[in-house]
Amino acid sequence: MSRIHTESRVPAVGLEPDEATSHHHSLMSDRRHGRHPSHFWRHFLEMLAIMVAGMIATAAIFLSVVGLKTWNEITVVYPTQALLAMAIGMTTPMVAWMLYRGMGRRNSYEMALAMVLPVIPFLCLVWFHVTQSAQCGAYCALTVAAMLGLMLYRRSEYSMQM
Repeated sequence: MSRIHTESRVPAVGLEPDEATSHHHSLMSDRRHGRHPSHFWRHFLEMLAIMVAGMIATAAIFLSVVGLKTWNEITVVYPTQALLAMAIGMTTPMVAWMLYRGMGRRNSYEMALAMVLPVIPFLCLVWFHVTQSAQCGAYCALTVAAMLGLMLYRRSEYSMQM
């Protein structure tokens, strides 16, 4: 028995049936990437969420311990402590999350430095009486920029699927 090979093409695309199927899957994959963040951005958003959760928990604990009503009061009455609490409060859960997600110690320690080093200028502003309150909002914004900068610098490591 001989097989007769007939050429069949998908008219609209001009591809063999197998090629059309794989082309369709790659198009669907591209569409999915448009709706869902890449591994890099998902990792960034996870870390940002952990960071924010740590800041909120730290502020709540700090408020209950010192008995003040608002975070703004704390930044005026205890500016150094507020900055250090924020640095620890966002760094500790982020490092724990990174280790849990398998990012390794080196990446975790680098990210911890990216969270802690930006607090130094803000501490200096308080210690040298340039400001009367901790500038926690500016500090937190700078840490987000530092985190993103480090992640972009090591993009290949932060783009891996976890």
